[in-house]
Amino acid sequence: MLSLQSPVNHLAGVGPSRERDLARLGIYTVGDLITYYPFRYDDRTVQAGQSLQHDSRVTVQAVIQTPPAVRQKGRRSVMTVQVRTTDGMPLAAVWFNQLFLRDRLRPGVAVSLTGKYDARRRSLTVSHYDFEPDTQSIHSNRLVPIYEVRGDLTPKVLRSLLLKALKQLELQIPEILPHRLLAKYKLLSKRDALWQIHLPQDRESLRQAKRRLVFEEFFLFQLKLQAFRHLHKTDQPGIAHSFTKEQWGEFLRALPFELTDGQKRAVRQILLDMRAPHPMNRLLQGDVGSGKTIIAFCAMYAAYLSGYQSAMMVPTEILAEQHYESASRLLGELGVRIGLLTGSIRETERKELLDKLANGELDAVIGTHALLEEGVEFANLSLVVTDEQHRFGVEQRAIFRQKGHHPDVLFMSATPIPRTLAMSLFGDLDVSVLDQMPAGRKPIQTYWVTPDKEQRVIRFLRKELAKGRQAYIVAPLIEESEKMEGVENAIDLYSRLCEPLAGFQVGLMHGKLPAREKEAVMRRFKANEIQVLVSTTVIEVGVNVPNATVMVIYNADRFGLAQLHQLRGRVGRGEHASTCILIAEPLTETGIERMQAMISTQNGFELAEKDLELRGPGEFFGIRQSGMPEFRLGDLVADANVMQAAREEAQQLIDSPDFWILPEYQELLAYLKNENVLKAPIQD
Repeated sequence: MLSLQSPVNHLAGVGPSRERDLARLGIYTVGDLITYYPFRYDDRTVQAGQSLQHDSRVTVQAVIQTPPAVRQKGRRSVMTVQVRTTDGMPLAAVWFNQLFLRDRLRPGVAVSLTGKYDARRRSLTVSHYDFEPDTQSIHSNRLVPIYEVRGDLTPKVLRSLLLKALKQLELQIPEILPHRLLAKYKLLSKRDALWQIHLPQDRESLRQAKRRLVFEEFFLFQLKLQAFRHLHKTDQPGIAHSFTKEQWGEFLRALPFELTDGQKRAVRQILLDMRAPHPMNRLLQGDVGSGKTIIAFCAMYAAYLSGYQSAMMVPTEILAEQHYESASRLLGELGVRIGLLTGSIRETERKELLDKLANGELDAVIGTHALLEEGVEFANLSLVVTDEQHRFGVEQRAIFRQKGHHPDVLFMSATPIPRTLAMSLFGDLDVSVLDQMPAGRKPIQTYWVTPDKEQRVIRFLRKELAKGRQAYIVAPLIEESEKMEGVENAIDLYSRLCEPLAGFQVGLMHGKLPAREKEAVMRRFKANEIQVLVSTTVIEVGVNVPNATVMVIYNADRFGLAQLHQLRGRVGRGEHASTCILIAEPLTETGIERMQAMISTQNGFELAEKDLELRGPGEFFGIRQSGMPEFRLGDLVADANVMQAAREEAQQLIDSPDFWILPEYQELLAYLKNENVLKAPIQD
């Protein structure tokens, strides 16, 4: 008896050779086979000869009238056969480099032909043919699915195997989606969807099949994420922080400015999480300069009021020092004892600081990955904050968490992530978004110029520097590359710009410099000992130099929008008007669209959506994101609304007590158990 779990060689027609070819496609069971989807469809619906349109792809049924006429030159050949369509229209059918067909193309043979039609020559350049035209065939006169194949396997053979499997298994195909969702979203049954994805009746049937299967794919993915989230909250006891309204009011009055509505909303969400008896697991997303750091300080102060310790980890020493200075000014005056731990502090200072942390004599610590090292122990750590969380690996974050007993965790990211992508990458986290800028933050004037305007850019730079301001100049490469001719590199750019910027101190920074040297260069820039910093994208994150008012980016079309926006965010941090100049001569439509997007908006979330649309999810972060989920049918950009609906439904279901006890959800519970989401066995 054939089942979905049966090895694929149990299907008639699958011998050892074919089994190997199927295995190369990841098809090992019959269930794998029926969920191996086409990557496109050819419309091979037969048309009448008299209705053919010039330069279009058409399919006709015809009878061969003459033997083939062959022209051959070396390995290349052209073979022409005169045919007559079933409605009597004469055509010349042309094959390129397919001499092996010559003996089969005999007068009187019926054939189905697909190809490009030339009305002037009354000819058809054949791309597909079938010598057994049959109106009931799964290979012609319909929307024909095309599959990726390997070895000797052909799409035609694969279609035949699929038809055989579907006929034998259709009564065994389980319906995993609850009937409520099928009715609510008017979705096809799983059985009908599989038939229509492989053998669609028409375009609308195919659309409905894909819609159903994409929803299921996204729903099951979200169900796993939401189950992890639910179990994390209910299974792990956390620390319920406690503080009074009066204490919190005193803190808000001590702030040198009023929080924006977005910041107030984020603080409220975080404080509710911290008061709950299970661990917080929250992502705080905000545009460049939207005020995420003050939110982190609010959370750290809440931990202090509750009698616990907190820790913040950032990617660079200079950023750690910057946050330490800010926290000392704000929290230190309210009695919070704060320490700074980086790789470069002296051993005696380090030992003293570690003793204070372990004894509870420090309430908060801000540091780099030095916080992860052995020997860093806390008396009662209850809150962990990671800034620029995508800069730290999962293992690093896990080590940091283990420094306390199920501490609350707040991840922060200044890379605005489109909602669809955030739902996929961070679906197991609660998300707070800062979508407003603090009062007084000036917009950054952004211009796009071509490389021949460089002298004008330098004149503008000198004017700004003469006012006492500073500037960043960014290049995509560190040094010259043979493979990337015409692309600026930081080392040559530094040498070239020292003369036209004479009278001002020009510095150089890139990723190959030792960490201590990079930190030293940034300190000199921050202290205005360097007026112009020529750099690669290592200055992308976090450092606050309010006196820097100009950002010049060479070969700007070689960067993603998210990265360009991050770089632009290094200026505009002080009281003076700031400018970002993109120097680029893009050769592609995508490059032009990026430049136009940068000069048209300063909203990081809008730019992130555009970046996702232009580059696709896999390349969104500038390198392939290893944590990106892969979907067989779903597209995170085109099917964003489906992902949103799937997330809402999964969250609602997981949070409902009925889900865990009602028989109608046993299929879904079995799925979660099979995916190792549920540790305990499912009770009948």
